[in-house]
Amino acid sequence: MGTTPSGAATPRGRQGPSGLSLLLARQVQDESPGSSSTPTPTLEYPNGRLPTDPAGDVSLEHPSARSALSPVRSFAGAAQVDRVSVHSETTPLLVDLEAAHHGNGGLFHPSSKGKERASRLLSLLRRPPAPHLSLHAAKDTAVIAVQSLPAVLLGTLLNILDGVSYGMIIFPAAGVFVGLGGTGVSMFFVSAIIAQLIYSAGGSGFAGANGSMMIEVVPFFHILANSIAEDIGEDNPRAVLATTILAFAFSSILTGLMFFLLGALRLGSLIGFFPRHILVGCIGGVGVFLVITGFTVSTGMPEEDFDFSLEALTYVFLTIRNVLLWAPALALAVVLRLITHKYEHQLIFPMYFLAVPVIFYIVVAAAHLNMGALRDNGWLFDMGTSREPWYHFYTLFDFRAVQWDAFWATLPTQLALLFFNILHPPLNVPALAVSLDHDVDTNKELVAHGYSNFLAGALGTVPNYLVYVNTLLFYRVGGTTRVSGFMLAAATAVLLLIGTGPISYIPVMVVGALIFVLGIDLVKEALWDTRHRVSRMEYITIASIMICMTVWDFVIGVIFGIVVSCVFFVVQSSQRKSIRTLHTGETVMSTVRRPGAHRAYIREVSRQTSIVRLQGFLFFGTITHVEETIRTLVEGPAWQRNPVRFLILDLSLVAGVDMSAAEALVRVQRLLASRRVVLVLCGFSLESNVGRSLRNVELLDTEGVELFATFNDALEWTENVYLRTWFSSQKTETQAVVLPGREASSLVFEEAVAATPRNLQLVEAGWRTIARDHSPPDDEVAEAPEPYNTLVKVFSSYGPVDRDGFAPLIQCLERVCPAEGTVLWRQDDESDGLYIVESGVLRATYQFGEHTRPTEESMVPGTLAGELSTLSGLSRNATCVVERQAVLWKLSTEHLRRLEEGEPKLAREFTRLVLKAAKLDYDTLIAALATRQ
Repeated sequence: MGTTPSGAATPRGRQGPSGLSLLLARQVQDESPGSSSTPTPTLEYPNGRLPTDPAGDVSLEHPSARSALSPVRSFAGAAQVDRVSVHSETTPLLVDLEAAHHGNGGLFHPSSKGKERASRLLSLLRRPPAPHLSLHAAKDTAVIAVQSLPAVLLGTLLNILDGVSYGMIIFPAAGVFVGLGGTGVSMFFVSAIIAQLIYSAGGSGFAGANGSMMIEVVPFFHILANSIAEDIGEDNPRAVLATTILAFAFSSILTGLMFFLLGALRLGSLIGFFPRHILVGCIGGVGVFLVITGFTVSTGMPEEDFDFSLEALTYVFLTIRNVLLWAPALALAVVLRLITHKYEHQLIFPMYFLAVPVIFYIVVAAAHLNMGALRDNGWLFDMGTSREPWYHFYTLFDFRAVQWDAFWATLPTQLALLFFNILHPPLNVPALAVSLDHDVDTNKELVAHGYSNFLAGALGTVPNYLVYVNTLLFYRVGGTTRVSGFMLAAATAVLLLIGTGPISYIPVMVVGALIFVLGIDLVKEALWDTRHRVSRMEYITIASIMICMTVWDFVIGVIFGIVVSCVFFVVQSSQRKSIRTLHTGETVMSTVRRPGAHRAYIREVSRQTSIVRLQGFLFFGTITHVEETIRTLVEGPAWQRNPVRFLILDLSLVAGVDMSAAEALVRVQRLLASRRVVLVLCGFSLESNVGRSLRNVELLDTEGVELFATFNDALEWTENVYLRTWFSSQKTETQAVVLPGREASSLVFEEAVAATPRNLQLVEAGWRTIARDHSPPDDEVAEAPEPYNTLVKVFSSYGPVDRDGFAPLIQCLERVCPAEGTVLWRQDDESDGLYIVESGVLRATYQFGEHTRPTEESMVPGTLAGELSTLSGLSRNATCVVERQAVLWKLSTEHLRRLEEGEPKLAREFTRLVLKAAKLDYDTLIAALATRQ
């Protein structure tokens, strides 16, 4: 009989609690009140309970008999951290303990006592495992290994199928490369084992990640091998093979270095900027290559002889012997795809290709066919090198025989291969994460790919990557642990050690069918699946890349795809107009509160302001339309109907300007200068990309060019020029008209006062608006003191202002002279009254949202401030500051209330005039806000 720590007996032969369970029990018991005298309940694992605190605070329960207490090893860089978790479905005990430790519930009551116990238990769990736990850990590992056997068997089968179909075609089947199919298979397995070990050791965030050779490298490998053989000559096979095998390994090293840099610098997201349809076209080109390879492998025809000539097509498709060889393979591929189209199960694919050889040999046995004759007629592989060990490809490395000129001549192909290699993992990893509902760091995956490929190159084999389909199937069959990944690596190593001899008993149609399946899938993905997902131009690009790769060369196809994509991008971008809106100044005004007469005048004369609001990136493909549009404004009938004084270019939505566009704007400025039109630029800073581009062509330093930070500042400046033009023409003292913003340049002012048709239009508009509203007053009005004259200036545009009738109001007004910089009120303050501006300038700042840009509004003499909040009794909606020293007339809320009680008729009339003025002011403000959209 065995005993538990509490002394309770357990039947001999029955498994008691694990050592870790006992430690947990002892820890809880020690922390419990009166633990020294209270016996611990008997522990039964896995269906029982862990010790229960007598106070009832702590209870650790195993939910099911399937739960297992097992060590889980986590990989983080070079460090390994041992954790112990109780697996119930997918929830580890450690997570629950941490939740309790932080007061988030879990297995412990979130009290201070519970948190302290959780902290102690976490410390215990994070200690290195005690020696007496190793047996239990080994048992749990064995359980995981047994549970992983179906996934490992499936993964091994997939590696066999991939190794035979990919490895057999790594080398061209012609010239000095004849008979190297088995060598290619060995290289495939070595690369797959390296990738599998790196990923399973923790390099990948997917515990069951499957690594394998990249099938897309095969066409490029054939280009490398054939070019090397052509440069060196097949009369020197030793040098050809040595240079070729070194080029293959060098491609792995290049790929590994690039992956590592992308991951280490966290640039994995950059791959997403590459046009997807070009990658799809390249994938389709690989698919066509595989379909052609399926025909050549099935018929035994060297791939280099398949050149779409009449002779080659006749040999493959019209020769009865060859048709009998490739037709079964193609039929098997088509039947498989018909089956998988109707039925979706992860085991259909491997079981199908296991059944084909079985049926083949049943037919062979039933018909009493001779194996040697079948091999001679091309139904079985003739592995002349089948007795060579797996490491035979290392004998091909002979640096003394390498022809370095031929090696370095392959660099363009190497770079094209590198470019194609680095596109797949950044696309496959996020897709796999979505399929498995498992978050991973793409940059970490790229670092793992860097290690696996660099190590593969250093060990003389081909590039590898994380295979999406194999990993997905591996997970679905239960390969969700790193133990299963190591087991798959071990099984693949066994295949490697067995050697390539068994390949001679694999029917050629099996390999041909595999290659046909892969090729058909890739062609379908490129041409059929994208038919409704891409634009017509993108679809044409995909088809063109496939044709170019098939007829000419893979490298040329990649370059062709990039060039075509750039051309189509320019064409499509050129079709998008960079002009967002085109209008005149009379449709929008600045957020400056002006007297009604001034505002009416500005609205009339602002038709001489043309506004062009641009967007996007200005480059040689889009600036032409902008330049032509501006020319139509200052030339021909448009100029005769409405001569332009100012051209405002709003660049606030422009991301950048290339050199061609910047020089085009210089030409625009010269054209405008010849017409004495001022170019007003706004919406960017000197340090921005736009500012630097325009400064590089010296546009900003040109006379006749004005620059403002915002569109509103530009409008405000042009309006001030119009007002100064009127008052200058009337010999009025300009100092009496206080205007915000900066002064106009001397050139602009000289043009403004010159006798030109444009200025005549300004004068006529001024007589219709300002002059009529500001006619000389009679003696009584002229002698009236302030604030009556200011009241006339503010309200005369909206109705009569009788001196005697407004006398009670004048008595309620208080004269205030705040200094520059004084804050009259802040947003959300309680309203204390409204202000009438006699002189100076006020500036209000509106903040309509936490993340929105503030909106500013200026109040010049003859305008109101704070009127709506005063009349409504609500809090202030802006912060108001004195921008220039001002003289104000304040109507406090107390005096307004007395006016409403003593002079209700006057109060109603005054309120009506205030609301009229406020409506125009806020209509202008809302219009200015709308221009930001």
